[in-house]
Amino acid sequence: MTALTRAPLDDAPLSRRNPTVKLASLTAVSLAVVFVLDPLTPLVLYVLALAAVAVGTRAAPRTLALAQLPFLVFGLGVLSVNVLTRPGEVLWQWGVLRVTAEGFEVGAALGVRSLVIGVCVVGFLLSTDGVALMTSLHHNARLGARMTYAVLAGYRMLQEMPREWSTIRHAHAARSPGVRGRPPRGARHLAGVVFTLLVVSLRKGERMAQALESRGLGLAPRTTWRPTPVRGADWALLAGVLAVLTAVLVVSHLAGTLRGPGALFG
Repeated sequence: MTALTRAPLDDAPLSRRNPTVKLASLTAVSLAVVFVLDPLTPLVLYVLALAAVAVGTRAAPRTLALAQLPFLVFGLGVLSVNVLTRPGEVLWQWGVLRVTAEGFEVGAALGVRSLVIGVCVVGFLLSTDGVALMTSLHHNARLGARMTYAVLAGYRMLQEMPREWSTIRHAHAARSPGVRGRPPRGARHLAGVVFTLLVVSLRKGERMAQALESRGLGLAPRTTWRPTPVRGADWALLAGVLAVLTAVLVVSHLAGTLRGPGALFG
C-alpha cells in the first residue's frame, strides 16, 4: 500500500502521460476482458500488460510482485470455487469433492482476468499522482470541482492512514507498562487502535470538509492552476492500448480459442 501511494517516478514513461487517458485505457481493458471466458486470451493480455507496466513505471520487480498479491489471492479463490462447484466432465473426485474440466477452464479464465485488471490497476497507481489525477479529471473530463477535490481530499487521508496507524500504536506502547517501547499485540489492542483511527479520521474529515467549504468548493467559475493538457503522446498511448487489445481478441477469435459470456451458462 505504501509503494502504491508513493509519488511516481517523473522520468518513467507512463508517469508523463495524462491521467485521464490512462484511466480511459484501464477502463477499456477492464471492460473488454469481462466478456472473455477462455484462459488463453487473458493470459496473453496479462503477459503483455505486465511487460508494459514494468517498462512504463520502472518499478522494482518486488514492488510489482507484492502489489499483485491481493489479485492473485482473489483469482485463486475464483478458480477454486469454479473448479469444485461447476458441473461438467469430472477430472478428479474424492468423496463429495470433484474437479471438472469446465470448472477448471472457466475458473482459470476468471482468475487470469483478475490478474489482467490487477496489473493494469497497479500500473495506473504506480504512475499517477493523486493531485494530477484529480486536476486532469476536472480539466479534461469536465468533472465537477465538488467531486474531484472531495475525492482528492479523501485520497490524501488514505495516504496519511499508515502514519496515523503507526503513531497510535506507538502511543499505546508508551502508555502500556512492561512492553519496552514495542507496541502491544492482541485483539483488544488492535480493536482499540482501529477505534482510535476511526475517530481521528472522522474528525480530520470534518475539519477538511469545513476547510473546503470555507474556500468555496463547488462555486463556479473556477480556474486551474496547473492544467494537464492532452498531448499527441497521450492519444498515441490510448490508440496503442486499443490496437493491442483488438489484435489479441481478433487473433484469439480466428484461432478458435475465444469464448464469450455464454460459457458461464454452458
